[in-house]
Amino acid sequence: MSSSEDDAPLMRVNGRGKVSPKSPEVVEMADSSPATNGHVDPGISIRFGPVEDKDVKMEDGEDALAAGKRKSRTSVGEKKSYAEAESSEEDEPLSKRRRTSVKHEDPETDDDVPLGRNGRKLPKAAETSIGDESDSDVPIERKLAAQKKRIEETAENEAKPARKPTATKKQANGVKKEPAASKAAPKKVKAEPATAKKGKAKTAVKAESQDAEEKEEEDEYRWWEDHTKGDGTIKWTTLEHNGVVFPPEYEPLPKHVKMKYDGIPITLEPEAEEVASFFGTMLNSTHNVENPVFQKNFFGDFKDVIKKSGGAKDPKGNKVDIKEFAKCDFKPIFEFYEAQREEKRHLPPAEKKAAKALKDEQEAPYQFCIWDGRKQKVGNFRVEPPSLFRGRGEHPKTGHVKTRVQPEQITINIGKEAKVPPPPPGHKWKEVKHDQEGTWLAMWQENINGNYKYVMLAANSDVKGQSDFKKFEKARELKKHIEKIRKDYQKNLKHDMMVERQKATAVYLIDQFALRAGNEKGEDEAETVGCCSLKYENVTLKPPNTVVFDFLGKDSIRFYDEVQVDQQVFKNLKIFKKAPKKNGDEIFDRLTTSALNKHLANYMPGLTAKVFRTYNASYTMGRVLNEIKDTGGTIAEKVKAYNDANRKVAILCNHKRTVTAGHANAMEKMGERIKGLRYQKWRLKQQMLDLDPTLKKKKGAAFFEIDEDLDKEWIEEHQAFLIEEQRTKITKKFEKDNEKRVADGEKEMKASELEERLEAVKEMEKKFKKENKTGKVEAEARGATVPKLESSIAKIDQRVETMSVQAQDKEDNKEVALGTSKINYIDPRLTVVFSKKFDVPIEKFFSKALREKFEWAIKSVEEDWEF
Repeated sequence: MSSSEDDAPLMRVNGRGKVSPKSPEVVEMADSSPATNGHVDPGISIRFGPVEDKDVKMEDGEDALAAGKRKSRTSVGEKKSYAEAESSEEDEPLSKRRRTSVKHEDPETDDDVPLGRNGRKLPKAAETSIGDESDSDVPIERKLAAQKKRIEETAENEAKPARKPTATKKQANGVKKEPAASKAAPKKVKAEPATAKKGKAKTAVKAESQDAEEKEEEDEYRWWEDHTKGDGTIKWTTLEHNGVVFPPEYEPLPKHVKMKYDGIPITLEPEAEEVASFFGTMLNSTHNVENPVFQKNFFGDFKDVIKKSGGAKDPKGNKVDIKEFAKCDFKPIFEFYEAQREEKRHLPPAEKKAAKALKDEQEAPYQFCIWDGRKQKVGNFRVEPPSLFRGRGEHPKTGHVKTRVQPEQITINIGKEAKVPPPPPGHKWKEVKHDQEGTWLAMWQENINGNYKYVMLAANSDVKGQSDFKKFEKARELKKHIEKIRKDYQKNLKHDMMVERQKATAVYLIDQFALRAGNEKGEDEAETVGCCSLKYENVTLKPPNTVVFDFLGKDSIRFYDEVQVDQQVFKNLKIFKKAPKKNGDEIFDRLTTSALNKHLANYMPGLTAKVFRTYNASYTMGRVLNEIKDTGGTIAEKVKAYNDANRKVAILCNHKRTVTAGHANAMEKMGERIKGLRYQKWRLKQQMLDLDPTLKKKKGAAFFEIDEDLDKEWIEEHQAFLIEEQRTKITKKFEKDNEKRVADGEKEMKASELEERLEAVKEMEKKFKKENKTGKVEAEARGATVPKLESSIAKIDQRVETMSVQAQDKEDNKEVALGTSKINYIDPRLTVVFSKKFDVPIEKFFSKALREKFEWAIKSVEEDWEF
């Protein structure tokens, strides 16, 4: 599983609003015993109080989210062990622990009260279909918590019989059983996306299917039906590929383009000039170039390169000692590259197309490999170009120079009988391996963090598909063990051994809130935190059972939440924070990530903290989808029901994202488009009056009044926008027509033709001026009638409603990443089941890239499959 799938606390409700800073200090418990002293239903986020349950409709259109790029693997195929050493005091009983012994606990806590009898139970939500408003006055955090409570109870009830070795009607992988005679050879099927049973997919989808059928005629290989491919270590028998594509060599700047130092143009050797260009091209990225750490690291490396390459010189040839970053001026370099970018942007489409075709032709040999005789698409076959390292969050190495990767640093992995791809002239590969246990084609070590970079197969390849398949199958396997795991950690929350108590508390937090396990970070790595690496200051306790988490999580995104936990968990965290611990000390000082995963593996081979997130998201989604009883008759309503379920899982899983810088601007543009439609609607109504003035009496004057917010100033601005938009549209069409004529060997049209076409713009200007003066709008279309205009108004109303829903949906989801749960955590077979069960084309949920990635899911299950 990619490291990109490590985020997302589960079973909590994402609040909205600004976060006020919280004190990291522990709040001392009161003398009297709290009212709740036991189990609390998990998943209650109280960080911002009640959360509104917004029932947002989704548009009936292609709304599949694009597949996000995953972080490149850094350890595939590696045999090295990075396991952390377990604490030497693991077996020390609590009674012998200094300052944190159970014997020294506050007297108000009561270990002897059974967990099941303690705490207030949340009201159970009625089992209804998605969108049912019968309990709309119940806060969403209570509804989601109650719903999750039911789902957990169902999971535990299902776990007991699932562990019994009984024969099942379905295979574990969800593939339908077939008669023995039909298993002789893999099927040959049409390479088209799965659609609704009744064939309701759009014409564009059919065309896409026809294009797919015209591809190479070869038998489709259904690896998910090939049971000879087990979990063995040998990944391939034969492997052929053409190596990697190196970035182009650096082209020195023109002699008149130079950086300045203290106002004087400086001449640098190509090696140093290239590093200067790295910084110069980034001047518009103020987030980086204005960062003091970025500046310091860059300048240190820059000075080293200048020194090694022979120094810097002024126009007279005198050496210049570059000592101060503040005196460096990279603007001439930025302006040169910016001019180049502008020039490329304004290239004629024909030239852009030709350049792309040439690039595709040059890279074609590297795009595919032959893996066990089958053609497979390669993912990242390009070697990373040299640049400045940016990193995520407050990375201490941001700004350092990522050096150019040479062939001598690259190891090739290929079959013994295959031809080894030749390195660039004058170079050689570091090593050529024939590692049949590795799924990588090439690898090298980058110079910033010492991480290994791998060339892997593409997301839609068999190998990647098998990896996803195994990930979700492992999560399904957890169903059989979840009941025992939860019973054990509830029991061990009171264990006499400190390490066992910490272990149980950590598993509780990982299961109920899906905190990442966390790993130790070196001094030169970004300080991010997970469960096992929580520091004293990351956890604040508020009696009787509220815990405040505040830390930088994966990708340096701040995780802040207030949650209610079992009373015993609260007490344990209080013990783990007792003196002499202080800021900087770890909460779970007896536990490491490796020790925790080793403990989890005792329940099930391969079980790690990551699997809990996949299991909880998929199992929850499955149960929520099963509760959908009546979603309405239209495709749009069914898509909305699915997205509502996905949103619930995303909120419960805390799949957050930072609000993009352009969000406010995008929302403003959407608002303007909606206002534009309302203005268009008003004009159509005025045209109705032009055709039949008696309508004002029949329909009432209010029907024809313009909306209050569409004032005179806005109307004039909008009209100017429409005029300019029309002018641009006509001009671009003229240029495109001319390019086509040139390509066909015909003469270009004269400028007079464009002037003639632009007469329509002048007519529009005159029309708007007349309307503004008279307040009347004349009927425009030929053969316009009142019924036709009413039909147009109805269509605009529909568009306004759709766009309003889109705008609300965009606003509601600005901090919720629906795609994260759908792509990485929810078993794609659940989406396929919903698609087939409710007769919705799969294209409504998965983009083309995702349909290729999850082809195994689309073609392997029917509507009766269950997670």
